[in-house]
Amino acid sequence: MKPDPVRSYPSIDTRTSAPYPARDKTVQWRRLVMAWIVLVLSGVLEAVWATALGRSAGFTRPVPSIVFGVGLLVSMAGLAYAMRTLPTGTSYAVWVGIGAALTVAFAMITGTESASIVKILLILGIVGCVIGLKALH
Repeated sequence: MKPDPVRSYPSIDTRTSAPYPARDKTVQWRRLVMAWIVLVLSGVLEAVWATALGRSAGFTRPVPSIVFGVGLLVSMAGLAYAMRTLPTGTSYAVWVGIGAALTVAFAMITGTESASIVKILLILGIVGCVIGLKALH
């Protein structure tokens, strides 16, 4: 049977590119790394919007209110992007963990919230759990 002349089938030139399975694994690995990078940055932005929300005084101050809105949208978009590749539970736990730890740490550094050894140890526990989730994935 002759091939259909209307359809053209792509061929893989093994002299210039890696075989298909090796390329596929590389693409998957890059996608996974990009998802983790975006997820971590989204977690940082969660701390930004949470802090801005506290400083907006019930949305009566315009600059923190705008920072809150923009930070929230970008952070959620990053979380949604990461969840296309990473499991939902892991993504959400890492996102919340990073955001919570950075929000409390920033509040303690600026003096908005009191610092204590117990709080610091508990925040380090959150960070350790986030690292553990990444290591297990």
